[in-house]
Amino acid sequence: MLTADQIVATHKANFDILFGLTAKAFEGVEKLVELNVTASKAALAEAADTAQAALSVKDAQELLALQASLLQPLAEKTAAYSRHVYEIAQGTGAEFGKAFEAQAGEAQKKFLSAVDTAAKNAPAGSETAVAVFKSAVAAGTNALESVQKAVKQASDVAEANFNAVATSAVNAGKTATAAAKKR
Repeated sequence: MLTADQIVATHKANFDILFGLTAKAFEGVEKLVELNVTASKAALAEAADTAQAALSVKDAQELLALQASLLQPLAEKTAAYSRHVYEIAQGTGAEFGKAFEAQAGEAQKKFLSAVDTAAKNAPAGSETAVAVFKSAVAAGTNALESVQKAVKQASDVAEANFNAVATSAVNAGKTATAAAKKR
């Protein structure tokens, strides 16, 4: 049986975790807002520069050259922005994952402690049932660890794919710029 102090301590720990995760979520949102403000300021300044350059164009050939010169930097900036958003989301998700893993580990320790206490106080002849129960708990723990490893592997694959797409987009921008300059 849990005592009132144990229940209060558990609720307090859960509230601490909840508020810690909420703070981490707000940090992630804050980073995204900061990134978007910075990107918006840069885009506004670049739009002004581009407008000035477009107004000073004297012929169609110069306009095509200006357009071509804008393609590659745009692809690179878009890839960099996407990479920053991904890093922020990945970092925030990692913080949540660490918190959940720590909480799950602590809950598992408490549960195993309760099982050991129950096993010590179990009536004679119940050793087989206790062993089966402990075996089920161990199997559950192994399954949880396998899921965590699979999630980590999937995350690594997603990151590799994201980097490949970003690199491909930048290279496509370079190719388009080179093709436009040849015209």
